[in-house]
Amino acid sequence: MNTISVDHKNTKMIAHRGVSGLEMENTVAAFVAAGNRSYYGIETDVHVTRDKQIAVVHDDNTSRVSGVNALVEESSLEELQSIPLYDKVPGSYRTDLRIPVLTDYINICKKYDKKAILELKNRMSPEDIGLIINKIKALDYLNGVIFISFSWDNLIDVKRLEPGQKAQFLTGNCDDELIRKLVENKLDLDIHYQGLSKELLDTLHENNIEVNCWTVDNKEEAERLVSWGVDYLTSNILE
Repeated sequence: MNTISVDHKNTKMIAHRGVSGLEMENTVAAFVAAGNRSYYGIETDVHVTRDKQIAVVHDDNTSRVSGVNALVEESSLEELQSIPLYDKVPGSYRTDLRIPVLTDYINICKKYDKKAILELKNRMSPEDIGLIINKIKALDYLNGVIFISFSWDNLIDVKRLEPGQKAQFLTGNCDDELIRKLVENKLDLDIHYQGLSKELLDTLHENNIEVNCWTVDNKEEAERLVSWGVDYLTSNILE
């Protein structure tokens, strides 16, 4: 098992949910696999649990990754971590695969000197965003984090608390109005690769907006985006 090599030139490669093409997504195993490879950064997703812990998991419930239907934000961390996760294949388990917490992920990124591309799932309260920021500050790694979110308000709260913090708005497409808002709020863009054109990329760069593309697993498609000059490329398996 290995990743697929691409000629990424100056484009920074991001491991989506860790190297999720090889290991179960959003697990310590997937993060360490990324840490031991040439990736610039490791992406993951976080929710705030019922007991105000920061759980690393993508979906709102755990059924896809475990077969157990637990609602993440209505469960305690102890309840979530009692659920064994699949070893990629439904019904196949490994004892080391459990839902991590934010500090597990940040410590791995810090140990392996990788940028932490941290997605804030759903709309969070300003207090919960502050809690996440403070946990990262306690590990002295806030400058190693790029926040991403589909929730515009999440990113505005990040920038209110930490005006210099790097953050990217997640979207499937982009228009002139969004470009104006990104410039006004000093935000970058994380766009689905099918929503990006060379002309749009050039316009974004003219406005000093960095561009990340998600989620590209086809080598030829990735190298086309690289030839355009995308800043970051997020993939499950390409390296």
